[in-house]
Amino acid sequence: MTVRLSTIDMAKAGEAEHAPLPPLRPACSAMEEYMFDLNGYLILKGALSREQVAACSASFDEMAAAPAEGFGWHGNVSVHNSGRQEGLVFQQLYEAGPVWEELIDHPSWFGKAVHFVGSDQPDNFDNYHGPAFIDECFGSIRGQGGAQRLHSGGHVGTIRTQFRYHAGRFHCGQINILIALTDIGPGDGATMVVPGSHKSNLPHPQTVPLEQRTEAVSVDEVAGAVECHLEKGDALLFVDAIAHGSARRTNPGQRRVAVYRYGPSWANYRLSFRPSPELLARLTPQRRAIIQPHDELVLPPSRVA
Repeated sequence: MTVRLSTIDMAKAGEAEHAPLPPLRPACSAMEEYMFDLNGYLILKGALSREQVAACSASFDEMAAAPAEGFGWHGNVSVHNSGRQEGLVFQQLYEAGPVWEELIDHPSWFGKAVHFVGSDQPDNFDNYHGPAFIDECFGSIRGQGGAQRLHSGGHVGTIRTQFRYHAGRFHCGQINILIALTDIGPGDGATMVVPGSHKSNLPHPQTVPLEQRTEAVSVDEVAGAVECHLEKGDALLFVDAIAHGSARRTNPGQRRVAVYRYGPSWANYRLSFRPSPELLARLTPQRRAIIQPHDELVLPPSRVA
């Protein structure tokens, strides 16, 4: 959408943009803040209801029936199966139906994500366009043999994925919410993290070299890494700066997870996918702001977007 505004209109728009954010209920306990600062992650038990888990699982079944080789589409959700260990991947999950829209600002984690991003501060520019921004929203199904290599870590120093605490506030660049749609225990290919590595100054000696990152490598046997076991409906909250990946699934069956990634409102999409007009039209104002904070362009009369 393209709009052309006068100086007065722009001033009024600026006032609207800076309207106070709706109050969030207390996001975290003192213990949650301490453990997140110490370890870089939290496990949120029972984040989804049984009904929500069932609806998400049924949606996965429908999307998994899309073309199984290479790249395809299920409506506005991309379906990708490279044949590699990462398994079947769905991008733009919030396009897949009402239950996925509910997860955009789900009360089990949204306040915590906003708190760790730091945009619950009234005077923080990170909330200039809204409380937070989802730059990627995806799910995956992995069968026996599936895994993910170790990646990230505080030593990288990337602003987009950073862990930072300054002047009594968290300022994290990306908070991931990984939602378990199946029970994930020993042998199930659990997400693995190296606790405390979000503050590391040195790369983990077992970090996978660039030239080997297309190979089938898991986090099994990585020193200091722990498995994050989840029951279906639980969620794993972690800062992307923590070194993480997964164990290799050795059990039969499937590991099913969904991931919503939150950052400051001024950020950009990680990939080239964009929300559909139909989705934007039916979302609440807050949810719309979270998935597309920059919904209007201000252009001179002679310019067309």
